[in-house]
Amino acid sequence: MKALFDSSSVNCSKLITTTYSTSFSIGIKLFAPSIRPAIYAIYGFVRYADEIVDTFHDYNQEELLNEFEEEYRKSLVRKISLNPIINSFQEVVLKYDLQEYVDAFLTSMRFDLNKTEYSTREEYNEYIYGSADVVGLMCLRVFVNNDNQRFNHLKESAQYLGSAFQKVNFLRDFKDDINELGRSYFPELNTNTLTHTAKDRILKDIENDFSEAYKGIVQLPLESRLGVFVAYKYYSKLLNKLKKADTSSIMNSRIRISNPLKFLILTKAYIRFKFNII
Repeated sequence: MKALFDSSSVNCSKLITTTYSTSFSIGIKLFAPSIRPAIYAIYGFVRYADEIVDTFHDYNQEELLNEFEEEYRKSLVRKISLNPIINSFQEVVLKYDLQEYVDAFLTSMRFDLNKTEYSTREEYNEYIYGSADVVGLMCLRVFVNNDNQRFNHLKESAQYLGSAFQKVNFLRDFKDDINELGRSYFPELNTNTLTHTAKDRILKDIENDFSEAYKGIVQLPLESRLGVFVAYKYYSKLLNKLKKADTSSIMNSRIRISNPLKFLILTKAYIRFKFNII
């Protein structure tokens, strides 16, 4: 009856996705049914790890992360975990050979326990690779169903997309990262103040990431292309809003995309997909 336990585990991962992110849950629903469970499992695991280091301030975060990682590593040997989030994830990790990417992800999560600023481009790139790029690579392994040739062809674009999403999040969450978490991610900042010059450099960097990412999105398998394209368009729209916002607004508020605009983005993307123009 483990199949029933595994099914309920995936449902838990799905619940986490819909609870924490309406945008990503909509995107996942646009994937083919055959790949949705694996993406839910990936999202559930990375979301819980991120919550440990970002929000559980009244608890021993390092201890919680240690226990979370220990249970994950045990699950790879046992091929089961009584933590349903880890149980659904370990199956995906073993099926798609994701251990390398999970290790890099957990390393970046550990940075968030104590590291408060990234003063060099090398540190910044290492953190983004582990916190975002590898998540894109995990998903890509699922999208191409372990086709190594196709994976290697699209790998670079997937990393660019992960980087773009993470950098947009950094800019959108600038106020909370500085004031609540005490973190400063951008090496362009000499202080915790976002200058016009720094903003322009950051935006150009993100725009380049999006441009390179798009080259791979249009080559994704049809089973995943629409969902990824919708996420790409959503974050592109968010970037445009950040571009138009002055530095004071970014430092003192959180730029958002309204639900009607999200629906418009989805509708336009669906039409383009149906007419085979993405």
